[in-house]
Amino acid sequence: MERKEVSLVFSNGFNGELIAPNGTCRIGAEKDTLAPYDMLFGALASCLYSTFLDVAEKKRINYDRVEMVVTGEKRDEIPATLKWVKVKAVVFNAEKELGLEQSFKLATEYCSIYETISKVAEMSYEIHFEYEK
Repeated sequence: MERKEVSLVFSNGFNGELIAPNGTCRIGAEKDTLAPYDMLFGALASCLYSTFLDVAEKKRINYDRVEMVVTGEKRDEIPATLKWVKVKAVVFNAEKELGLEQSFKLATEYCSIYETISKVAEMSYEIHFEYEK
């Protein structure tokens, strides 16, 4: 079992820093900081992409890049867990669309953060393809 650990340091008020083994980020509600759901959605997208990348590489399917947008809505009740989350992915200059669609579907099944959030929220995704010269 792989153990993970990060540290957080907060000043008086909602100003802090997340310190991870490979980097840091500022936490807060002001400009140039990340709020809790920013980090959660970022964690979801990065886990999903990492899993997608692993599957696509195993299938030897190439593409130039992927852009993702994560949107969600919190419930009104307390605790205000997520009601739904939608991930939109755009794959640029893909070799095999069907293979990448299958790769993305598998990524949603194997991404641990996607699976964790799905315990409280309705999850969905869209994948689109764009071609640039």
